[in-house]
Amino acid sequence: MTKQEASERYQIPMHILSEYESWGLCGAVKVVMGAWQYDDTDLDRLSTIMTLHDLGFTTTEVETYMRLLLEQPDTELQRLRMLEKKRTAALDEIHFRERQLQRLDDLRHEIRKTRSKKGDGKK
Repeated sequence: MTKQEASERYQIPMHILSEYESWGLCGAVKVVMGAWQYDDTDLDRLSTIMTLHDLGFTTTEVETYMRLLLEQPDTELQRLRMLEKKRTAALDEIHFRERQLQRLDDLRHEIRKTRSKKGDGKK
């Protein structure tokens, strides 16, 4: 499947496909009539790359993760540390957003309480 076909069929942005090609992490060069050809292995790798991007990994982090995965044996602990770091950051963001929501709710409650008292005084 060509780069364009892979992009359209699997909703993979062209810049992600270009990054993947530039990293040289694929097997044998698969250029047919001047166009890059993706096979099932490439699509599996691209799925992992898309997941990492969706999780907030930078392009450099994605490349590092993929190089560890594909080029170096026994890198499970290093990759696990990378995932744990992102997980911790995501939890920190969730907790920060929860505190923001609580402050918003507190302010909303104060406004409603003030409006309620004003309404009671008019009756």
